[in-house]
Amino acid sequence: MPDRSALRPFGKTGLEVSALCIGTSSWGTERSGESAAQRDARIGSLADFALSAGSPVNCLDTSNIYGGSRSEGYIGQALARAGGVPAGYVIHTKLDRRLSDNAFTEEQMWRSLEESRERLGLERIQVLFLHDPEVIGFERATAPGGPMAALLEMKERGLADAIGISGGPVDMLRRFVATGHFDALITHNRFTLVDRSADELLSEAHERGLGINNAAPYGAGALHTGGDPLRYGYGPAHPEVSAAVLAMRRVCAEAGVDIGAAALQFSLREPRISSTVVGISSLERLDRTLMDATADIPEGLWAELDELAPSRASALDAR
Repeated sequence: MPDRSALRPFGKTGLEVSALCIGTSSWGTERSGESAAQRDARIGSLADFALSAGSPVNCLDTSNIYGGSRSEGYIGQALARAGGVPAGYVIHTKLDRRLSDNAFTEEQMWRSLEESRERLGLERIQVLFLHDPEVIGFERATAPGGPMAALLEMKERGLADAIGISGGPVDMLRRFVATGHFDALITHNRFTLVDRSADELLSEAHERGLGINNAAPYGAGALHTGGDPLRYGYGPAHPEVSAAVLAMRRVCAEAGVDIGAAALQFSLREPRISSTVVGISSLERLDRTLMDATADIPEGLWAELDELAPSRASALDAR
């Protein structure tokens, strides 16, 4: 089990985070054959443990729209039971577009913040991200009176301690990082065993002192044992990526290593990354993830996996 006492600096924010951060994007989704009450009990138990002194994880990642906009509510209820945010704990959420029409306006950002504050029961957000600005593009997101202006004002008013940028396309994220306005970054699916296109982004963000969260280390399932190698990052995988996944599974099996453990530790062992965000929706899944985080992996296996990494031309953004 990872040692919660071995926390990592979250950039220059003054916060410290565990190497693993619990992602809550599926908090609110019912499993097959599960009732709403059973779902609530499953998520409630996980949230209570995550916020307890016995948890090896001190970070929760949520969003205004996660879990059908239920995720923040579960966290807020657990925070109420815990008597507030425990000392040394870090919770971040995100400003989101209105899903009904993809409105990504300054007005919508303020509405998103107020909804999040109400659900979480928090007056002030520790880390507040602008989420998926690729929906409107860098120019519109950074225009006067746009969503980034709203985020900057939120920090200026003291409604957020730190602000961040969270999205997909690497080149777009590099442009946001280069503005110098952000304290934190979330990148997803772009720094994994089979897609390393965020490498320069990580370096640039690290050099600027941003806290860096790397999300989706399994490529949305492809790098799990039993995952579909024909899909990566929420869509069809490039043939070169599929071939690399299958080859990596083979060499991992030969080394007696689960491919999921290697995928997770690929991110955990990267010194530029503050915390790795993994979607976890049950105590059982948390236990498995913690086992993967500490599984023994022969040092020589990393070189073999590096040799099998596909070309940059197969990366998500290249498509």
